[in-house]
Amino acid sequence: MSTATLPRPAERVAIVSLLLVFLCGAALGAVVMSYWFHRPAPKPTSLAISTREWREKLDLTEDQTRQLNSVLDDFARYYDNLLADGNSRITLILTPEQRRKYDQMMREHRP
Repeated sequence: MSTATLPRPAERVAIVSLLLVFLCGAALGAVVMSYWFHRPAPKPTSLAISTREWREKLDLTEDQTRQLNSVLDDFARYYDNLLADGNSRITLILTPEQRRKYDQMMREHRP
């Protein structure tokens, strides 16, 4: 029958050292991963592009620039109408008190 022997002191130190290194690595990895996945997303930059920038970067002709301005103007009018329609439809379903709160919310969130 064989008997189990306890590790010698030098082996104990080596085992404990390896265990501590592993645990420290795991803890450091957890901290790094937590920081990496929970850091705030970068704020997006403005999506507005000036006509001058379009013209320079895309090397647009005068005619193309005029057409681009027309398209952008049409889009702006369409978007404004869409927002107005959406706001009108929302206010129709709200009570007077809710409308006051909604109007306040919209004022606070306007750029």
